[in-house]
Amino acid sequence: MSHPASATAKALWSKACPPLSGDIRVPGDKSVSHRALMFGALAIGETVVEGLLEGEDVLRTAAAMKQLGASVERRDDGTWVLHGRGVGGLTEPADVLDMGNAGTGARLLMGLLASHPFTAVLTGDASLRSRPMARVTTPLAQMGATFTGRSGGRLPMAVTGTETPVPISYTLPVASAQVKSAILLAGLNTPGETTVTEPEPTRDHTELMLRAFGADVRVQDRADGSRVITLTGQPELTGRHIVVPSDPSSAAFPVAAALIVPGSHITVRGVGMNPLRTGLYTTLREMGADLTVTNERVEGGEPVADLIVKQGPLKGVSVPAERAPSMIDEYPILSVVAAFASGETRMNGLAELRVKESDRLSLMANGLAACGVTVRVEGDDLIVTGTGTAPKGGQNIAVNLDHRIGMSFLVLGMASQEAVGIDDESAIGTSFPGFSALMTGLGARFSGMEG
Repeated sequence: MSHPASATAKALWSKACPPLSGDIRVPGDKSVSHRALMFGALAIGETVVEGLLEGEDVLRTAAAMKQLGASVERRDDGTWVLHGRGVGGLTEPADVLDMGNAGTGARLLMGLLASHPFTAVLTGDASLRSRPMARVTTPLAQMGATFTGRSGGRLPMAVTGTETPVPISYTLPVASAQVKSAILLAGLNTPGETTVTEPEPTRDHTELMLRAFGADVRVQDRADGSRVITLTGQPELTGRHIVVPSDPSSAAFPVAAALIVPGSHITVRGVGMNPLRTGLYTTLREMGADLTVTNERVEGGEPVADLIVKQGPLKGVSVPAERAPSMIDEYPILSVVAAFASGETRMNGLAELRVKESDRLSLMANGLAACGVTVRVEGDDLIVTGTGTAPKGGQNIAVNLDHRIGMSFLVLGMASQEAVGIDDESAIGTSFPGFSALMTGLGARFSGMEG
């Protein structure tokens, strides 16, 4: 699905740069930030959040929780303070909830709204309005909520929650942390036990944080690789202090750049290392990346570490489909790294990429091919064949308002033979505010025009 560049579109070009060096910290984790705001809005008492990602996506969630009756404010020291309404205590919003580009925020919010007895209308930008929501609304409708949206289950959508929510036991057709989390959030205000079975484990920030706020969440791993999560409804959540780790998905961009720009050596501090989020780093090490994980510790209930990255030769690998849930957002940047490796890198089972902010599978394949990379798509598999040398580049890529596509092609341009541009950098701020400044601080050469 094609989306026009934003009304304030600003093209950005990236060209080959000197070795990257520096000691950096990327912004806070987007997934953890969304959840901290939502659970703080449901908790009794005060929740203080440190390190919240202040990107547009997360700020949309903050605004929505305020519209739903919670007290949400940012202090001068950069911390965010919430005073919640209690489970089941959200109030009917006076206006439409505009979630911008925030797919995670919109889908999780549907879960929250499903068990509150009022109607709220959700909308978003052109990208979010094009994304299918049926896989979220189907289980939530079984719990008693009603959804009225555009054809194909798309936003804008009216969500009418039920006064008498029914607990369900639901098996996800496809592993998805967003769908799982939406069901669990609906289950919070539902009597009895709500159970979700996922075919393979997905990121578990919802389960970890719900426990931290005081909910009863049980997790069972089965012999067949599936996982069963059971939530006891109507707990009293208690406000707490949350420290948001640096986002491993955002860290992927400077890490990838350091792996492909000759002579680079950087350190990235405090990166979230939740094992259900680190598939990219496992894959990079398999490719031969000089990537050291050090100073491992726990902050705010989540494992974190520092990453030391040095450029060096890389080789193609086969990435198993079962690893996809732990790195689904990182395939665009992995495909860029693969373009610089020697041999074939096969990324298997990427159906989920077709329903992200854009059809990321097609966008990356077409953009890489335009830049002279040997690439093909077979079913839901993406195959990139590198020669161990820099690809040609030299293209201006339409990124369809997709922040990860935009950042990936800017990284490509940092080491390709010719400059690579993107038609619109505006969406990058949704997940990585300050991206351009941070990368140029390491040595990147970005400019508003080619050459």
